[in-house]
Amino acid sequence: MRNPLSKKVTSIQPSGIRKFFDIVSEMDDVISLGVGEPDFDTPWHIRDEGIYTLEKGRTFYTSNSGLKELREEITHYLKRRFELEYDPMHEVLVTVGGSEGIDVALRAMLDPGDEVLIPQPAYVSYLPCVVLADGVPVTIELQEKNQFRLTKEELLAHITDKTKVLVLPFPNNPTGGVMRRADLEAIAEVCIEKDIFVLSDEIYSELTYGEHHVSIASIPGMHERTLTINGFSKSYAMTGWRLGYICGPRVIVEQMTKIHQFAIMCAPTNSQYAAVEALRHGDEDVAMMRTAYDQRRRYLLHAFKEMGLSCFEPFGAFYVFPCIKEFGMSSDEFATRLLEEEHVAVVPGSAFGDCGEGFVRISYAYSLENLKIAMERLSRFVSHLREWNR
Repeated sequence: MRNPLSKKVTSIQPSGIRKFFDIVSEMDDVISLGVGEPDFDTPWHIRDEGIYTLEKGRTFYTSNSGLKELREEITHYLKRRFELEYDPMHEVLVTVGGSEGIDVALRAMLDPGDEVLIPQPAYVSYLPCVVLADGVPVTIELQEKNQFRLTKEELLAHITDKTKVLVLPFPNNPTGGVMRRADLEAIAEVCIEKDIFVLSDEIYSELTYGEHHVSIASIPGMHERTLTINGFSKSYAMTGWRLGYICGPRVIVEQMTKIHQFAIMCAPTNSQYAAVEALRHGDEDVAMMRTAYDQRRRYLLHAFKEMGLSCFEPFGAFYVFPCIKEFGMSSDEFATRLLEEEHVAVVPGSAFGDCGEGFVRISYAYSLENLKIAMERLSRFVSHLREWNR
């Protein structure tokens, strides 16, 4: 029989995160700190709006681009929060989560052989989405000494005449690193000079601690060459609603909408109505969750300091990325043994790129109670490792 599978698809490795999810599902008494999903329920007034739309029979297709009402609310929100201005009729596409936005953006922009720069450690979907779009992924290894920020020098060192797109994944999953305005201005200067487009994944834009998120699209000269991805999963605890959006130049968004039209048709209707409610009346919910995450973040950093585990201070998202190089084992081995011996699940840093080796990702989208138990177990585990290494 002829091979029914595409060589391109079979060449892509499964997500390095899934291995630990599968193991955890078959174990008892495991505290999982591996999933990047808020432990909060979607705020009631948002759920209530979703229920109301079902009761009223609002279950039909929307426009391919999304509800006009939602696109208008998205532009109002981006203007008041991040000083971004978009035309809701031509520069906004509502997607099935931010992940679809990544996929359709790359498929709309890339020709075979076009290079896409991906700073790593980074979210696991960027690289395979580039491959599926017939592009060539080029990874940039970020450095802990720079708090995993992308520098102008690192960017320049990886640009060729085939470079077309830079993925800018900040606030970052898995490191929690952020890019400040001065950092973005330096990157913008290079992108303008070298005529590079930016895919800015800002799904964690509301989850920053200490200073307000800055979008690279707000930097002069970057609005016309940036696609801004955002959504509702992280900020509003709406992961299962599967709703995101992408904003950018009309010439690109129109082609993305065409792909979305054939592959998806439209995002879930009741999710879109719920998202309108979230944008209009959800600021206090976001602030409450952000405060809780910050408390957990500070607790973990204190716990790491107490156990002598090295970890730079992250200022975004809900992840910490402690260094485990002192133990002389791979991040996969560390995570496997921690799960087997102490029943705590974390994600190996190598799941997010080769330069993630020597680190593990710990999510603090979990209750403080569970985090405290997990840190007691982790402290015991690293103490045993240090004793064995003497």
